[in-house]
Amino acid sequence: MEIKTLEDIKLNLTERSKIHDIDFENLSFGNVFTDHMLVCDFVDGRWNQPEIMPYKPFSIEPSARVFHYGQAIFEGMKAYKDEAGDVWLFRPEQNFARFNKSAVRLAMPEVPEEVFLGGLKKLLQIEKDWVQRGTGKSLYIRPFMIATSTGVIASPSNNYRFCIILSPAKSYYSGEVKVIIADHFSRAANGGIGAAKAAGNYSAQFYPTKLANEKGYQQVIWTDDATHTKLEEAGTMNVFFRINDTLYTAPTSERILDGVTRKSLIELAKRENMNVEVKSVLVDELIAAAKDGSLKEIFGAGTAAVVNPIAGFAYKDDYFELPKVENSFALHLKEKLTNIQTKVDEDTFGWTVKI
Repeated sequence: MEIKTLEDIKLNLTERSKIHDIDFENLSFGNVFTDHMLVCDFVDGRWNQPEIMPYKPFSIEPSARVFHYGQAIFEGMKAYKDEAGDVWLFRPEQNFARFNKSAVRLAMPEVPEEVFLGGLKKLLQIEKDWVQRGTGKSLYIRPFMIATSTGVIASPSNNYRFCIILSPAKSYYSGEVKVIIADHFSRAANGGIGAAKAAGNYSAQFYPTKLANEKGYQQVIWTDDATHTKLEEAGTMNVFFRINDTLYTAPTSERILDGVTRKSLIELAKRENMNVEVKSVLVDELIAAAKDGSLKEIFGAGTAAVVNPIAGFAYKDDYFELPKVENSFALHLKEKLTNIQTKVDEDTFGWTVKI
């Protein structure tokens, strides 16, 4: 696809960049931001002119609806720089579509394509020097929207603010990740907002994850809310299970986010002649596979982490260490996917979009 640059945009650029003050080799994920951000307000039933301005705090009323009723959504994307110095996005139309799907579910206005994608293109053209070359390096993109109408009546907001902020990034997780399977807490429920990238989905995970951390685990594998027998997501990622030489991942639903990395890995695995099945895996099936040795790998998949192997999992009082496999599907797929994203390998899928 081709993204048209947004022309009807106000530019208010900083006089001095802070890029030379940044140590790009020692970044903590999501803590450093570029010089500029995009802001666009929805007022009186229409979107105002977007503005690119210096990254800075903005004022908001204490009675803004976002604080009281949680109308807040976001996306996670990345920009990459190839060896020629060109900047690329990965399947941005998927993030745009999912953002507006989230907006509809939370009774928020949809963001026009020219604001979301066109504005992002203009912002990245301005901030292109923040996209670093090299293995594992990228520019993390966080589009988000919040409710800004004042008043504490329980109803949807009339006014909203859409923003895009940018953060230079290296890999999201480091070291081994061990997980615990949830047998009480749920990430989402049927009829709820699990399929939306709503802020509340993530805050609801913090307490169960804190309990897991206290037991020595980094993340939680969530199970279905009704029976806690079906494996669904891992922390903030979709999750894959390799049993023998078949990859399994849960189907998307009202409870499970339609991850861009997830769907890309499914297509990529099929191209690599791997057996892939989109079906629910039961907790009992996973434990049985771990006991008989047929469980080879578990890995999470998401924009921030790309692919993150899991070293072992716990369920109730039992812990199962995963074997060290030589022909890791997780590492193979991660290499293939990141090579496409960074233009090391040819993009035969047409997923990458040049800025």
